[in-house]
Amino acid sequence: MTSAAHRRPTNAPEDRASALHARAEATGLSGVVHVSRGDEVVLARAYGWADRARRVPASVEHRFGVASVAKGFTALTIASLVEEGRLGWDDPVRPVLGGDLPLVDDRVTVDHLLDHTSGIGDYLDESALGSITDHVLTLPPHVLDDTEAYLPMLAPHPQVSEPGERFAYNNAGYVLLALVAQRVAGVPFPDLVADRVLGPAGMTRTGYPRSDEPTADLAVGYLDEEGPRTNVLHLPVRGSGDGGLATTAADLAAFWRALTTGRIVPLAAVERLVEPRHVVEDEGMRYGRGFWLALGTDELVLEGYDAGVSARTAHDPATGVTVTVLANTSDGAWPVLREPADD
Repeated sequence: MTSAAHRRPTNAPEDRASALHARAEATGLSGVVHVSRGDEVVLARAYGWADRARRVPASVEHRFGVASVAKGFTALTIASLVEEGRLGWDDPVRPVLGGDLPLVDDRVTVDHLLDHTSGIGDYLDESALGSITDHVLTLPPHVLDDTEAYLPMLAPHPQVSEPGERFAYNNAGYVLLALVAQRVAGVPFPDLVADRVLGPAGMTRTGYPRSDEPTADLAVGYLDEEGPRTNVLHLPVRGSGDGGLATTAADLAAFWRALTTGRIVPLAAVERLVEPRHVVEDEGMRYGRGFWLALGTDELVLEGYDAGVSARTAHDPATGVTVTVLANTSDGAWPVLREPADD
């Protein structure tokens, strides 16, 4: 999920780092702030708790859930399959779906799903949601352990608009992309992302962990700024194309360096993914294919918002500056990212 908060692109990295640190302390961030310029780390600092029950302080080495940040990784996985000739941008997805999801229009293509113009019904319609901490899954979380397992949750939702007609942010579309990728490659989606994106980017601390297999380096996601309740019953036990990735701020810095030097997919494919397709006024940004872009600059953005998760990572290709804020609370990252003039 995304945040509708309007945020401006980075300034000088040292000034930006100082301002972010001050706001992290002032707002009680539980998470990590990371600012880098190329290989140089300008700021890497952790705040708050990774595990409140065990009184484990957050560290820059902790992995955090990043929700819809994962959509960029899904788009890159699709792009890698297109580069191999195993998919086409304009390929209809019906031949891959077969008889599954009959309510998905036969004209829906890979490109429609990537840029949120498919018009398919969404199992997680953000425009209709109440609180981000509401229980919204229609299947028990433990059932959702593979992308194929999402099919019963996707199936009941009819088409809501003509394919290609309009932009409407759609989580189900990215689960569908993961399903297509998994079926075309014959490899489980998390492994596919690991092979095609994480490995080439050198992201050794990143993946799709199961929430019922906690590890010491994975920060616990909390529903409230204070309190013991976690997000484990609110999210699938293992994520898919629309979310579920866990990573570190350092790995995200490595990701942007790899992306913008063509080490994940060729730069021509990157340029297609970051080509501005839509102006999304309520987000104060533009959207490409899996990636957000700032208004008025070429800054690239990935962000995520869900129960117990808020995250944003932004990269300025012109300066090589990357700014990442990760939080293990639903709203913790946004006050840190908000510029003083936005208050």
